Amino acid sequence: LRPFLIITTTYLLFTITDGALRTTTLLFAYQNNFSPIQLSIIFGFYELSGVVTNVGAGLVGSRLGIKFTLIFGLIMQIICFSVLFLWNDSYSKLEAIAFVTFAQVLGGVSKDLVKLGGKTVGKLVTTDDQQSKLFKLVSFLTGFKNSLKGVGYFLGSFLLSQSLELSLVVNIGICCVAFPFALLLDSNLGKVRTGDLKFTDVFHLSNPKLTRLSLARMFLFMSRDFWFEIPLPFCGCGGLGLDKVLVGTFLGLYIILYGQVQSWTPQIITGPLNQTPPNKFTEVMYGFINVVPTAVMGGVLFWAPWFLDYEVEDMTVTLIVGVVCFAVIFAINSSVHSYLVVKYAERDKVAVSVGFYYMSNAFGRLFGTVGSGVIY
Repeated sequence: LRPFLIITTTYLLFTITDGALRTTTLLFAYQNNFSPIQLSIIFGFYELSGVVTNVGAGLVGSRLGIKFTLIFGLIMQIICFSVLFLWNDSYSKLEAIAFVTFAQVLGGVSKDLVKLGGKTVGKLVTTDDQQSKLFKLVSFLTGFKNSLKGVGYFLGSFLLSQSLELSLVVNIGICCVAFPFALLLDSNLGKVRTGDLKFTDVFHLSNPKLTRLSLARMFLFMSRDFWFEIPLPFCGCGGLGLDKVLVGTFLGLYIILYGQVQSWTPQIITGPLNQTPPNKFTEVMYGFINVVPTAVMGGVLFWAPWFLDYEVEDMTVTLIVGVVCFAVIFAINSSVHSYLVVKYAERDKVAVSVGFYYMSNAFGRLFGTVGSGVIY
């Protein structure tokens, strides 16, 4: 399990900075009067860079190894935060959008380079007859990763309330702490024989299970980001008049809850229901259940008297309850998804398989993020 421990440590430390980057950008943009559509464009390029990176990362990881993608991803993240030191308050709105977008693209590339290692290592350290162990490893890593991303959300909002420069320095420091762990990794981990790898393998149309699961993943994350990425924080800061640090804390707590439920899924959800390891029918069931919180929230927003009369306290409580319910069910869905993709991936081309799957994930986030800004 040495590779698992090394990659997990690197991935989790990096994840804190990824969460901090998102909330720092979000609240900094709100502070500088960026509109929802402008912010959706910025985050849209972040997600688009993830789409492209996942294709390339799968190929690079298979040819050069997971160690290479981890190290290169950490370097890109350090460059991303370093670029933000060049921010100038005298920028025009167009210059400001272009500047922040460029930094976000760097962050998007780095995230998916590092994520590749975190999502493939479980497959590489387990055998085909250890599916329950694989499910638990994937659930633990995915859940703990998202919990630390939530910590990053809080850290980013708090540090930004002190100064932008302090936030950047702290996050660069965390990346530097993660760097030595990545250097300890075996350079051959994740490599395949070059002759066995073709560009068309990235799209895996010959693997129908992975293709269908990837399509489902795209719609799953689209369903969340249509209301989470732009509308929720803007509604919190503008519509409800909440402090930016409080909004950042709430977003962080959402991610932490989401992550914890993911890590607990084998023990408290699928285990008692005799669904460990889960199968496609488990995912279909929780997929239907996932529709309920969003549908209820939509009905309440349109018809509840306290929303019609703009009663802020009741509105806030309602949104919190709805978001928490969604987070719990969404986390179970995501945990099962993360396991199934690793299960369906071909062992000798696991990096390419996972890269294709998370390319679909990034497409869902892209459509959801841009769509949410336009609609809001």
